[in-house]
Amino acid sequence: MQLTRLNSDALCPDATLAVALLEAVGTDDFAARLLAATREALPASHCTVFALRSTGRVQAIASASAIGEVATVTAIEYMRLGFDRQDSNMRWLARRKPAAERQFWLGHQFAYEVADEEYRRVCYGETGIRERLSLLSVFPDGFRVAVSLYRNHSYADYAPRDSEWMGAQAPVIAAAVLRHAQLQAKAQVPDPGSQPAISMLSARERELVAHVMAGCTTREAAERMGVSLTTANTYRSRAFQHLGIRTHRELFVLVGQGRR
Repeated sequence: MQLTRLNSDALCPDATLAVALLEAVGTDDFAARLLAATREALPASHCTVFALRSTGRVQAIASASAIGEVATVTAIEYMRLGFDRQDSNMRWLARRKPAAERQFWLGHQFAYEVADEEYRRVCYGETGIRERLSLLSVFPDGFRVAVSLYRNHSYADYAPRDSEWMGAQAPVIAAAVLRHAQLQAKAQVPDPGSQPAISMLSARERELVAHVMAGCTTREAAERMGVSLTTANTYRSRAFQHLGIRTHRELFVLVGQGRR
C-alpha cells in the first residue's frame, strides 16, 4: 500500500460535496450518498467506511455499491472472517498514534498487493475489485477512520488528479464520518418488527444489544446503562441465548450489519 500524508492547512473541500455530506449524516444510506456525491469528480464502484475506536475495536460504519448490495454483503463477510486483521488500512491505523491535531493520509492499493489469499479472494476477486483509494484519518481522541472508494475492472485506473481531489476533500469527509459515527452510536437496534428474534428480548437486553451494535464492549455498555459488569454480562448471555447465537460477530450477521 502506498501512503501519502496530507497537509490539512492546504486542503480545500468542494462546497457541493460538503452540502451532500451534511445531508447524508445520520441517514441509513450514508455510504450510498457519499458514493453518489463523489460520482462526477471521482467515480467508483464501491464505498466502505470503517472505524477503529480508541479501544481497538473495529466498526463498519457504512458500505454501498453503485449497483446492488455487493459492498454491504462483502463488508459483513469482512467482519465475520476477521479480515480487519489482514487489512493494511486497519493495521496501519492501529499503529498510528494520535496527535494534538487531526491527521490525514491517503492510501492506494491494488488487489494484487493484498498478501492474504483468502482476504484477496473474498473482498477483491469475487467482487471484481481492482484497486482502492482510501482516506485515512486519525483524530486526537484516538478515533480513526478509513473511507475507501473502490474501482472494478470497468473503471480506469486511479490517476494522480484523483488522489489530489480525494485529498482535498479530507476535512469535510472526515468530519461528516465522525459526526455520523457519533449519531450511529446513539442509535438503537433496528425496529423489533423487522427483527422478530430481537422482539423476544427484554427492554434491558435490547438496550445492551444496542450498545454492542454501536461498537461498545460489555464493560462500556455497563457504564452507559448504569449497571455492574456482572449484570451487563447477564443481559448479554440471556440475549444471546434468546437469539441462538454465541458471539458478537454472529449478532452482526443476524441483524444484517457489519459492526463488531
